[in-house]
Amino acid sequence: MLPTVAEVLDLPSVAAGRPLTTASPAALARPVRWVHVSEVPDIGSLLSGGELLLTTGIALPDDPAVLARYVDELADVGASALVVELGRRYTALPAALLRAARRRDLPLVALQRPVRFVDVTQAVHSHIVEAQFAQLQRSDTVHAAFTALTVAGASPADVLARVAELAGCPVVLENRAHQVILDEPAGVPRTVLLDGWETRSRRAAWTGTTGTGPEGWLVTPVMARGETWGRLVAVTDGTDMAYRTVVLERGATALAVGRLLERDRETLERHAHRSLLSDIVEQRWAFPAEIASRVTAAGLPVAGRSLVAAVVHWPDAPARGTVAGESPAARALERDRAEGVGLAARLCRLPALVGSVGHGEVGILAALDGVTGANLEQTLHRLADALRAQPLAGARPLIGVGSVVPGLAEARRSFQEASQAAQAAVGDPRGLPFYRLVDVRLRGLLHLLREDPRLQAFVERELAPLLTAHDADALLAALQALLARGGNKTAAAAAAHLSRPAFYARLARAERLLGLDLDAPESRLSLHVALLARSAQQPV
Repeated sequence: MLPTVAEVLDLPSVAAGRPLTTASPAALARPVRWVHVSEVPDIGSLLSGGELLLTTGIALPDDPAVLARYVDELADVGASALVVELGRRYTALPAALLRAARRRDLPLVALQRPVRFVDVTQAVHSHIVEAQFAQLQRSDTVHAAFTALTVAGASPADVLARVAELAGCPVVLENRAHQVILDEPAGVPRTVLLDGWETRSRRAAWTGTTGTGPEGWLVTPVMARGETWGRLVAVTDGTDMAYRTVVLERGATALAVGRLLERDRETLERHAHRSLLSDIVEQRWAFPAEIASRVTAAGLPVAGRSLVAAVVHWPDAPARGTVAGESPAARALERDRAEGVGLAARLCRLPALVGSVGHGEVGILAALDGVTGANLEQTLHRLADALRAQPLAGARPLIGVGSVVPGLAEARRSFQEASQAAQAAVGDPRGLPFYRLVDVRLRGLLHLLREDPRLQAFVERELAPLLTAHDADALLAALQALLARGGNKTAAAAAAHLSRPAFYARLARAERLLGLDLDAPESRLSLHVALLARSAQQPV
């Protein structure tokens, strides 16, 4: 980082001249790119900006107008400061020189004692070279950091965290709609960082290059294949902008390369929604206003709105933590299903966060405005139709819906209810468009109690003789068909695609093994509960 005028004046070789300064604090903060010694009055045309000019004033004119023009020329080319050594020409700086310097806010310094100009230039130039070398080292560090992230296939969140760490300020990744995809607050409360983000972001002009914006923002586009799909915003204090520009641009490049090389990964929008939903379900936030700021900045306004959670469950999805569940194919299928649910929500014009929530499920958190809230049932039906119209591989998905809740603090309960309803609906013959807990009734209760050892023991007591039989699957299927049809053997045989004699023979064998009369209502009820409980205990 280049030294400022104030820092140059503090150098021992300059301080020995007992400098008297006429300048504003902002002017003293100007960087000094070079030190130049000249006694030529028309030196302005030979400068290129950023120079600190040393002179004894011996060749300066007496005419106040010419002195003013001399200062104007220095200010016009962007000189950092004018330093005049007293003694050879002046015992005090001319009033015309002082007036002109104040008018143009050009730092004017009077050295009350002689100094060796060569010592000053050597000291400042050494400082500048050291600063340039340090800047080069910082740039190399930035380059190495983002190259390592790119080679390692780092996630967008990892890249953003590195940008914030190196830049030393909050960083936000947003899409073209000014919705926050990811943010790294760097110690700033999110309620402050993200408050009214979309409105504030629109004040920063969207250009194809790195630029500045309001609030000390530094903004750079994130591009891939010639398309600008987002931008990085560093909320700075306005200092060290050259270095922070390098950091921001290298971060944007790393994000773009990641997007090009990893096209099979989930979209950034889905990634952001998944992270938000995970934090909501696990209630990982310091206080409700923080998570509300993040959700609103992501494009889902929640202030003054009720919320409802839904969970889309695929019974054939392998469980997380298993070998099958962690395979690349399972991950790809999970991403495709999450994208399909997101598309279905957009087709229904349902404002929502959509992302994978594990266990073969995709979560939806919807904000209900006046229209959506009044027509929630119709909206859910449209969502179910749109989802089932998606060409998603695998078993037919089940949709669970939780209770409508007043805010994000209660959204976890809505998600729990939705997940329980969807999982409990597995095997339900009605095939409803969506399920609430009230729809799954006994199935829902048994699903909640499925890990209770007492219920597991009950299932074993009731069904053990059948479960250990060599034809267990056939006997259980026959019993299930009978109980599902209220004991009507003729209807059960037809549903099982068996002749009545064959079906009756299987029931008779089941009765002998169980030691029960299947015509007894209490026996049928107990066995039906046991079968439902066993279904709830099976991996889904």
